[in-house]
Amino acid sequence: MPVMLAILCIMAIAYRYYSAWIAARVAVLDDLRETPAVRLNDGQNYHPTNRWVLFGHHFAAISGAGPLIGPVLAAQFGYLPGLLWIVIGVCLGGAVQDFLVLVASIRRNGRSLAQIAYEEIGKIGGTAAMAAILFIIIIALAGLGKVVVKALGGEAVKYPAGSQLVLPVATYPPELRQKLPQPTRTDDGGYLYQIPAETHLRWGMTSGNAGGSTGQSMRFSSGFPLKTREPMTEAPGVPDGAVIWQMQPDAVRLVPGSSWGTFTIACTIPIALFVGLYMYKIRKGRVIEASLIGAGLTLAATVIGGFVPGSPLEGWFNFQDKTIVMLMAAYGFVASVLPVWVLLCPRDYLSSFLKMGTIALLVGGTIIANPKLEAPAFNAVFAAGGPVVGTGNPNVPGKIFPFLFITIMCGAISGFHALVSSGTTPKMIARESDARRIGYGAMLIEGLVGVTAMIAAATLPQGNFYAMNTDLAAVPKYHDKFVQIGADIDHLNVWEARTQESLRGRTGGAVTLAVGFANIFDQALGRFSKGAESLWKYWYHFAIMFEALFILTTIDTGTRIGRFLLQEIFGKVNRKWGDPSWWPGAILSTALIVCAWAYFINANSFSVIWPMFGIANQTLAIIALAIVSVVLVNEGKGRYAWVTLAPMTVVMMTTGSAAVIMLAGHWNTWSTQLGKPKADIGVLINSGVQAFLVIAMLVCAALVVVGGMVRMVGRPRQEQGFEIVSKA
Repeated sequence: MPVMLAILCIMAIAYRYYSAWIAARVAVLDDLRETPAVRLNDGQNYHPTNRWVLFGHHFAAISGAGPLIGPVLAAQFGYLPGLLWIVIGVCLGGAVQDFLVLVASIRRNGRSLAQIAYEEIGKIGGTAAMAAILFIIIIALAGLGKVVVKALGGEAVKYPAGSQLVLPVATYPPELRQKLPQPTRTDDGGYLYQIPAETHLRWGMTSGNAGGSTGQSMRFSSGFPLKTREPMTEAPGVPDGAVIWQMQPDAVRLVPGSSWGTFTIACTIPIALFVGLYMYKIRKGRVIEASLIGAGLTLAATVIGGFVPGSPLEGWFNFQDKTIVMLMAAYGFVASVLPVWVLLCPRDYLSSFLKMGTIALLVGGTIIANPKLEAPAFNAVFAAGGPVVGTGNPNVPGKIFPFLFITIMCGAISGFHALVSSGTTPKMIARESDARRIGYGAMLIEGLVGVTAMIAAATLPQGNFYAMNTDLAAVPKYHDKFVQIGADIDHLNVWEARTQESLRGRTGGAVTLAVGFANIFDQALGRFSKGAESLWKYWYHFAIMFEALFILTTIDTGTRIGRFLLQEIFGKVNRKWGDPSWWPGAILSTALIVCAWAYFINANSFSVIWPMFGIANQTLAIIALAIVSVVLVNEGKGRYAWVTLAPMTVVMMTTGSAAVIMLAGHWNTWSTQLGKPKADIGVLINSGVQAFLVIAMLVCAALVVVGGMVRMVGRPRQEQGFEIVSKA
């Protein structure tokens, strides 16, 4: 509780004083100046929007996976480093960037960040910014989408090499051996086993026979399907009465998707369509009525979703990962092409209700429960690398510096936000004074989301935290360090029984965050009544749905922003293709963006996408801050350029260091592979592509920064008080 209250006070002070100073002295906001939404209102892309509706849309658009997943992963280093980076970063960096980019775009008819760079820095810097932004959008959407896939879609979980399944003796005594589970053939020629409840998994056996006692084990509280390419065989040397199967090296557990979460999210689409029609056509201007109706329907859908698992409807909403990707792609395409008032804005507004309500519950629950922070303030054991924070290369450990700063992105500072602040939001803002609340205020709320995620992860017992976040195949590698920090013993079976889900080895942070939320709600409710454990499954599945909804609202807006940018590029070849209201151009550009990020989701694992997302996102933050710094100097506000140059310098150091370490890892991978008699071509290609993309992003950022410095030093314009003349 003291930690949460202190952070709330710091954020309130930052908004009250620092953002007000920036609004008055740096941005010089003026409500007498017409915004693009008013001056260019076309009812489709430019549309004056109620400030609270737009706040909801903007917050929903910028609040993706970063503030939820990043802090959970960074809890490996202890809770204090992450909390310090989030609070300092959001108050002095992230919120400032979002606010000033939004103002700059408003003053330029809602122009994109790339167009602003082209006008303010020059052709080379603008072209580099456009190339970097387009690629970064695709990587960012792939990173966000991958989290949704892991939260909603079914996945295949691998277990340590040489693992054995010990079937429950009570279920299969010697006289009933003939009734052991028999596999069924799959469409691809494999074998599918139904493993019964109370089965044990053993690995790391060192005694030389299956009946040995050395090693590690875990118990499955519920049954599950297991897929193999070849039939499993009984292990030799088994004591009488035991039934032990030797798992095949390629065996994977098939974890089902979240039908509850998928159902609820699917319901928000028709609800949003209805609210949009109600607010803009049926009862025009009745925002409060539409809000109450939409919020009520969304909550009802959430409650009803709890009855989907185990019902005849489950099969309609239980999808594997690739199907979830296809559904996301279809939704992103439709939401990007339709007018903003039809689906995107009202759905994001409704999503913001759920987001803001859940955040308020988490903050309140944390204060009421006052949970013990089980994680250390600083974890020296894993400061040089551990099982949770990855670098995209298994041979390169994720050290606290600099990987803390690219693992936690959106909660502190995020370049992706600059695309929203120069994408859909400036085309819908009705008054300039609203830019402070929407630009700076929404980012502070996202920082608070990151704080709650970090606290939720830090309240989990360390044994349970690492049991969920460590790939089971990597457990033997970190076993000694787990013993050192007291994380070698866990009670995850208790939580698996409460959630009715498999939790062990569910890496990626999404499952851990949901468990953390359920743990806080359980402790808070436990102060008023007993028997709160029965609600665990509801809290857990609600949190899974909340995470997916949090991210999907960024997917739709990000796709639309990518569409605008691609149309700008097409417009340089043919002016008609650059018109955002021309349907053929809108459809083609949207399809290209959707296909690109969907391809990256399917082609790479989470451990590869997330660090790449971190590098890309923070590189874009460097570009955005450099562009805004040039705008300030060009308009005679160079004495205030430190508000953007200072955070830009910090992000340059952390992101540049991370990029160099990652590139060194790829070089080592190439050297190792080329030194073998027969190199793995797939590994070489994958490593080479990643290295090329990192270098390309760094080069683009360098061109923008250097070009900006040349412009700032060489040709400053006369002072205009940041009152940038609107350009057609």
